[in-house]
Amino acid sequence: MLDTTDKNLLALLQQDAKQTIKSLAFKLNLSVTAVHERIKKLERNQTITQYVALIDKNRVNKSFMVLCHLKLNEHTRENIKRFEKEVSQLPEVMECYHVSGDYDFILKILVKDMPAYRQFLVDKLTALSGIGSTQSTFIIDEAKETTQIALNY
Repeated sequence: MLDTTDKNLLALLQQDAKQTIKSLAFKLNLSVTAVHERIKKLERNQTITQYVALIDKNRVNKSFMVLCHLKLNEHTRENIKRFEKEVSQLPEVMECYHVSGDYDFILKILVKDMPAYRQFLVDKLTALSGIGSTQSTFIIDEAKETTQIALNY
């Protein structure tokens, strides 16, 4: 279970994981050693799973975002696992969720532009085994995008 200090530490790390332990200690009113030990504990128990650099999509020419709703032909365990394994190999797919409702999966796809999406759809996605149908939703603008998990509500 996380205490208030752990939650505050995680909030600070989610804002900027490159902060020094000294800076975090000052903000949390703890010793450098205490903060270091808390971070190591959070890493050991897999609360912190990795540290990453977040990249501006526009700067790397990958700003065309699509949510692709996908149905499988068959809903067997083998077909689902095969699809999940194959789709995880596609670098354009940023996220893949197995969902309930009218579709089986929702994919978040990031490419350069509409022609790049068409090529991805025709050459890669629909080439995967077991796909019955797809429906694409194109993102016009991002009203909110975050990687931070709110811990204190």
